[in-house]
Amino acid sequence: MAQLILLPGKERSSLKLRHPWLFAGAVGRLQGRARAGDTVEVLADNLRPLGRAAYSPRSQIRARFWTFDIAESVDDAFFKRRIAAAVARRHSLPELRGQQGLRLIHAESDGLPGVIADQYGDCVVVQLTSAGADKWRGAIVSGLVKATGCRRIHERSDSDVRRLEGLAPVTGWLHGAAPDSPLTIEENGIRLTVDIAGGHKTGFYLDQRDNRALLGRLAAGREVLNCFCYTGGFSLQALAGGAASVLSVDSSGPALAQAQASLALNPQLPGERAEWLEADVFLALRDFRKQGRLFDLIVLDPPKFAPSAAHAERAARAYKDINVLGFRLLRPGGLLMTYSCSGGIGPELFQKIVAGAALDADRDARIVRRLAGSADHPVALNFPEGEYLKGLLVQVE
Repeated sequence: MAQLILLPGKERSSLKLRHPWLFAGAVGRLQGRARAGDTVEVLADNLRPLGRAAYSPRSQIRARFWTFDIAESVDDAFFKRRIAAAVARRHSLPELRGQQGLRLIHAESDGLPGVIADQYGDCVVVQLTSAGADKWRGAIVSGLVKATGCRRIHERSDSDVRRLEGLAPVTGWLHGAAPDSPLTIEENGIRLTVDIAGGHKTGFYLDQRDNRALLGRLAAGREVLNCFCYTGGFSLQALAGGAASVLSVDSSGPALAQAQASLALNPQLPGERAEWLEADVFLALRDFRKQGRLFDLIVLDPPKFAPSAAHAERAARAYKDINVLGFRLLRPGGLLMTYSCSGGIGPELFQKIVAGAALDADRDARIVRRLAGSADHPVALNFPEGEYLKGLLVQVE
C-alpha cells in the first residue's frame, strides 16, 4: 500500500477532528505508487499512521478517509459492514420505516465518501462521485443487494463533480433489469412518479420529504405559489392539505408533464385547483408583481446556485433577488418557505441573505421555523459540509 505523507503540522487541525477530507495543500509526498481510487495509508510527517483513504490525484481533495482505524482493512467486507450499518440506522428510526423513497447512504455522513444510494421501492439508485467510490463499485453493489434485498440497482454517476476527480459519467443498470412500467412511490399518502434515468439527482428530492409534509399542514385555505416546482412534490402536498389554489412554476416542460402525471395518479386530489406554468421563475415573479397578484404561501426551492464556496458571492445575489420577489408577492400574514441547497452557502449566510431581502422588499418578517433535510440525510458531526440543505419558514406582517 502506498503512503501519503503530510507536511509538518497538517494533522493537528481537521484530522484531529476526524474530518474525512485531506486537501492537496496538506500533502508532502506520496511514497510508492498509487492510481486514482487506490487505498493509501496516510501518515503524519513523523510517519505516525493516521488512517486509510482513497487517493485522488486529480482533485484538490487529494484523499478521502475510509477509516481512521489503522488496523481496519478496506476490502469487500469493509463496504458490506458500512452499508449494512447505514441501512440499519435508517430502520432504527420509526419515521423512516416503511418509506418507499429512502436515502440509504449519505456519503461522508455514513462513512462512505462519494457514495449516494437512494431506494425507490424495490429499486436502488447509486451515485458514485469520487475516485475511491468508483473503484469499489462492485463491492458497493454487492453490499446494497445483501443489505436491502433489492431486485434492481441503477447507476446515476453523471454529476458534474466527477469531472473534478478525472472521472467520466457512468449510467446504466448494475443489477437486475429496468422495470416494465414507470417507477412510482408513495410519500405521505401521495403517489409520485420517479424518473431514475433522466430526472435530477437520483430521480427525486428525497431530502424534502418532511418539508413537503409541513407544507401540506400549512396549506389549508391558502393560495399557494410553488416556484422551481420540478415534478410537483410540494404542489401535490399543498393540494392534499386543502389549498385553495396551487400555481406551480418551472422552466422545464418535461418536469411539469411528470408533475401532472403524478397528479393523475391521485384522483382524490382536487386537480382543478392546480395551475402549471412553464417559465423562467425570476421573470414569472416579476410579471406577477406587475399584475398585482398576491399569494398566501410561497415556496422557493431553487437549484444549486453555489456548488462551492468560490461561487458564494454570485449565488448570494441570486438568492437575494428571488427572495425579494417572494416577499413582495405575499399578502400580510403570508408565509415564505425558502431554501438553499448550495453547499457554498452556510445557514448563517443564508439567513443574512433572506433578512436582506426582507429589508429590500420593505417587509417586516419573522422566522417561524428552521428547515433541514429529512432524517435519512444525517449530518456527521465531523462533517458539517453534509448540511447542504437549509431552509427558513418566514411569516410577514
